[in-house]
This record gives sequence, structure tokens and C-alpha cells, in this order.
Amino acid sequence: MNMIDSNILTIITFLPAVGAALLMAFPRGEKGDHAVKWFALAISIAAFIASLHLPYYFDKTSPGFQFAIDKVWMASPNIHFHLGVDGISLWLVILTTFLVPFSIIIQWNSVHGRIKEFFILMLLLETAMLGVFVALDLFLFYVFWEATLIPMALIIGMYGHERRIYAAVKFFLYTMIASVFMLAAIIWLYVNTATLQGGSTFDFTVIREAISSGRLVLTPMASLLLFLGFFVAFAVKVPLFPLHTWLPDAHVEAPTAGSVLLAGVLLKMGTYGLLRFNVGLFPAEARHQAGWIAALAIIGIIYGALVAMVQPNLKKLIAYSSVSHLGFIVLGIFTFTQAGTDGAIFQMLNHGVSTGALFMLAGIIYDRRHTYEISEYGGLATPMPAYAMLFLLITLSSIGLPLMNGFVGEFLVLSGAFLDVPLWGVLAATGVIWSACYMLWMYQRVFYGTVKNPVNNSLLDLDLRERGAVWPLAILALVMGVASPLWNKPMDPAVGAILTEPAAKPPMRALSSRAERAPTSELSSRAERSVVEVSRVCRLSTDDCRPTGAGQ
Repeated sequence: MNMIDSNILTIITFLPAVGAALLMAFPRGEKGDHAVKWFALAISIAAFIASLHLPYYFDKTSPGFQFAIDKVWMASPNIHFHLGVDGISLWLVILTTFLVPFSIIIQWNSVHGRIKEFFILMLLLETAMLGVFVALDLFLFYVFWEATLIPMALIIGMYGHERRIYAAVKFFLYTMIASVFMLAAIIWLYVNTATLQGGSTFDFTVIREAISSGRLVLTPMASLLLFLGFFVAFAVKVPLFPLHTWLPDAHVEAPTAGSVLLAGVLLKMGTYGLLRFNVGLFPAEARHQAGWIAALAIIGIIYGALVAMVQPNLKKLIAYSSVSHLGFIVLGIFTFTQAGTDGAIFQMLNHGVSTGALFMLAGIIYDRRHTYEISEYGGLATPMPAYAMLFLLITLSSIGLPLMNGFVGEFLVLSGAFLDVPLWGVLAATGVIWSACYMLWMYQRVFYGTVKNPVNNSLLDLDLRERGAVWPLAILALVMGVASPLWNKPMDPAVGAILTEPAAKPPMRALSSRAERAPTSELSSRAERSVVEVSRVCRLSTDDCRPTGAGQ
């Protein structure tokens, strides 16, 4: 490994923090504020350009961590500065560095006080989010995890709308209290690895190997409690029903850039944690608990869609749609199939792009009218045709129109669900129908018909800055829909490795299914037909979408 490869993750992760530190020296005033914006944008673009090194030099055939750096941070306790990416975290890093510059652009003229502080918080938040996806030391991971709370809470509390303080405190308390359970689980693992060669460790790869090989033996009760400790922290962050109540308030009160990063990246920290730690460290326990977790995911899919349908507030509608879409991701993870897990990761990226763009578009109209109430609009396609066209494109992406990114992710997740428990697939598929209902109905009320409010006749269409912020996301949504193998190929080996862990032999589930009761020959035949269908629609090879363990 050359010097660039061994240090690239450090550069990507901490470049925004260095930029934030430099911003502190910038003067205040009109000229200083203008320089602050451009410097923050330049740093975020530099971080994105640096992150492109990862997919370009990434070994797409390797399931292990790449570009790793492992240095001793503290000798006692044994904490390491250990970073690395695999196919699971690779695209989440790229998603983060991709969204931040556009979040800065969309908020360019919408911050009217404490401008320097806002952009410092944005860059610090970027460093914390990147650290979550690349940290391979559990203590370091927890530090980055908690570090995301402070800048996001301040962004909501300082720059949000009327009830911003309430939303910021609720967001902070929910996620911080839930994280305490994860901290307890991390400390337990550290203490109980003392018997291993080398002593106690927070290193994720060492702990995973010790559990997998049987050198670290977990009693059934310990396995359950450790699983739940991590699960509670991640389920609140997702958020998984019924732990979702903080999300609509946070989204509605946050400024546009805060909503984009909250939906686009912070929520993915929860689903990433479920896959990396709950499934990665405790694969047998994850399979044993999959029934009720999948049930909560399906409830979230349907509940989030139905509640979104009756929302009078545009931003709250998009927020509840996130609850529904994140349910698909959790369901895909706990199908334990290659198709379902690939779809879950792909859907993480889809949601970040599509929902991030929806929040940008909602922020654009708010800047003109200072309201999110759907009843205040109607007929906007006449005064704002470019805005209406772009909004429609993103709406179709969100509801999963074929050839758009949402279709690929949802199809793979539903394919995995049908292979695992067919009833899960049937119930989850209704969420796709509800999604089309509430999104298209919202679009009709906002853009079609006559202009209800005379003020709307004079609304300006998208300017060059707004087009530059949203069009790249719309184009990416289309490219991801027609060229999904570019994203799926690198993640397949890492997903396959998680699904074939030695300790991952699933116990008999309490919730049986036709897939589990079917004879081996029948199951193999059905799996084969499903793989062919997935390959045809998603344009993926059979190896890419082969369900792992389908014959068990």
C-alpha cells in the first residue's frame, strides 16, 4: 500500500475539520461572510474530489477492508486510530462528500445571522459523519457517532424555524440516550476480550473474528443483550417504528441544509450500524431476532406512508416518507439474502439522493413563500415550469419508477423478502403503492389546477444557483437507475462475506415461512427463477443477486 492509499481516509475525514478550524480566523462582516461561504464550499468540494480516489482504486473483488490505517491512539485503554472501508461503507462515504457541497449551495442565501458559525458547523458535521462510516475501532466509532449530535443539534437550534429549540432538544435527547445502550455493549466487549491474545481491544475486526471463531464465547443472554444494546441506538437513529417521533419535528424545524444531511446521511448511520455491527458481530442472534424486526420494518413502511398521505405540511410529508423508505432498508438487511442486502445498501444511497433533493426543492419554495402548507400552493407549474419539471422527476425517483434509482433498490429488497418470507414481500409491496399515492397526490395539489393564491403568480422560477444544486441529484437518480451495476459490483463481496460468516448459521426461527418449509428442490427452483428475474430487471449478473443461504 502506497502512502496515499494508507492516508487517504484520514485526509478525506479530517479535511473538513481543518477547513472549519481555518474558518475561525475569517473576519466578520459582508466581505468576510462572502469569503466564508466560498471557502467552505471549496473545502467540501476538495473532500469530494479526494473521496473519488476510493472507488477508482477500490478492489471490487475483495470483501475485506481497504485503504486501512491502524495506529495506536491510547495504550491504556487500548484504543486505536483504525480506519478502513469495504464495499458496504464505500458508497456511503461518497454519498456524504457528494451531498455536503450541494447542501452549502442550497443554503447560500438563506442564512442571515452567524454565517461563519453555520458553515463551521457544516464542516464539523461532515467530518463526524465520515468518521462513522470509516472507523473500525469501536471506541473511535462511538466518538464520531456522538460527535454528529452536537453540530446537527446546533444547526437545528440556531438556524431552524419557530419550534427549533424543541426539535433540537428532542433530537439530541432521543439519540444520545439511545447511544448509552451501545456504549454499555462496547464496554462489555472490551472487558471480555481481555482473555484474547493481545488483551482487551475495541478493534472491530479482532472482536468479529474472536466471536466468529469461538475464541470469545457469548452466552445466549449475553448475545441477546449485546445485540439489543447496539440495536436500540441504531433503531432510534434510523428511525424504526415506533422510535420515529423525533424525526418529523427535526425535519420540519431544521434549515434546508440540515434536513438534506439529516435525511441523506445521518439516518443512514442507523441502517449502516444495523448491518455492520448487529449483523456483522452477532449474525446468529440477528437471524434469531429477524422476525419481529422485519415486522417493525413493515409496520414502518405502511404506517409512514399512510401518515404521509394525510399531512398538510409539505416538509412533514417528506419526513414521514423517510420513515416508510427506511423501513424498506431495514427489511432488506434482515432478509439475509444477497439480493435483499444489496437492495438495502442501494436504497440507502437512493434515499440520500432522492429525499435530499426533495428537501432542497421544499426549501426553495419556502424561501419564496415562507410556508410549507400545501394548501397555500396550487397551480405552481404555470409560474414555475422548470421547478415543476424538476420536482416531478425527483418525485418519480422517490416512488420507484422503472429506470429511476428507487426502482432498483425497492425491487431488490422485495425480491429478498419474497425469497425469505413471501408474506413479508407481499406486505412491503403495498408500501410502493401507498408511496405513489401520497407523492402524486401532493404533486397534483401543489402544481396542477389554477393558482389559488394571487401571490404565487409572481413567484420566480429556479435561478442558476438552485438549478446547480438540484440538477446533479436528479441526473444521478437517473444514472443509478440505468447503471446500477456500477454501484452493486463493489458491494457484493463484502455483503457475501457478512452473509456467510462462520457464526452465521441461523437457528430455527420461531416465525416459520413457506420458504423454510419448502423442500430443497422446490426452494432451489424458486430461488433460481427469482434470481433470473432480478438479473433481467436490474441488469445485474446472476452472481450479483444470488440469495445467500437460500437453500438452508
